[in-house]
Amino acid sequence: MEYTIGKGARCAVIGHGSWATAIVKVLCENESRVGWYVRNPEVLESLRTRGRNPRYLRDAEFDPSRIAPSGDLDEVIREADILILATPSAYLKKFLEPLTASFDGKFVISAIKGIVPDDYTTIVEYLHTRYDLPYDRLGIVTGPSHAEEVALERLSYLTVVSTDLMNARRIGEKLSTPYIKLSYSTDLYGVEYATVLKNIYAMAVGMAVGLGYGDNFLAVLISNSAREMDRYLSESHPAERNTCASAYLGDLLVTCYSVYSRNRRLGLLIGHGCTVKSALNEMTMVAEGYFAADCIRHVNTRHRVEMPIAEMVYDVLYRGVAVRRAMEALIEKLV
Repeated sequence: MEYTIGKGARCAVIGHGSWATAIVKVLCENESRVGWYVRNPEVLESLRTRGRNPRYLRDAEFDPSRIAPSGDLDEVIREADILILATPSAYLKKFLEPLTASFDGKFVISAIKGIVPDDYTTIVEYLHTRYDLPYDRLGIVTGPSHAEEVALERLSYLTVVSTDLMNARRIGEKLSTPYIKLSYSTDLYGVEYATVLKNIYAMAVGMAVGLGYGDNFLAVLISNSAREMDRYLSESHPAERNTCASAYLGDLLVTCYSVYSRNRRLGLLIGHGCTVKSALNEMTMVAEGYFAADCIRHVNTRHRVEMPIAEMVYDVLYRGVAVRRAMEALIEKLV
């Protein structure tokens, strides 16, 4: 029997970082009350008493009567019908560790643009395998949408992905605001892997900027990245998809160019001469591309798709290849 989201479905967000905070802000535009699982005691107390997250998007103010922050994961899950996961991928297991409540009857959405380290799976694949969630109860929210701009109510576009477009539209109703425009897709595999790959390519762009390459070269690097993404998706999971759409190309572009991009910043630090370890220590938030580079290389041993840009990033991060030497070798492979 196919799963259908009810019109009165209640929403909850898992995570308390910048993207989780931005999503709660958007939901509060349409929902009378939004559940919110917050592990950090300081953040939890501040949300309850002041309606603000003291660590991320501090200027975003919440009406305390519209949010239900809680440190009890089971309580949050029991009270919701739609669960939106918005934690760094590296910490997903830790966030879900206290879980004893069931996901039965819930629709679970990944707003995580990463991959589960060590398991070498995307978030949707992990939830399907670990919690026996059927794919018709799993979805994705993505798009070229940095949390900082969403919090400032700057016009942004989100793509909601579900195997059932009716469910995708039901979720979209809860995210629709004057500053959020929506599109819909059934391409769970392609959209999710695109969100993983774009972080790797943004690191490559950051490295190039740090090394002193100009806009002409960056245009070539990004256009080659777009083709590499399309090639990987087409060969690993053939389907009808338009990788020029915002969920694919748009997300790639904003992650490569934006000053808010963590992955671009990590690459920039390495390009400027930081060691990988020191660059990671400089980061105040998680750069998903670091884990993605290892995971994609592992997953690609099954598909054997030609991916010179992703390979270059892996070589720098995990093999200790000097970034300038790696970039110079890559240049000869670009068109």
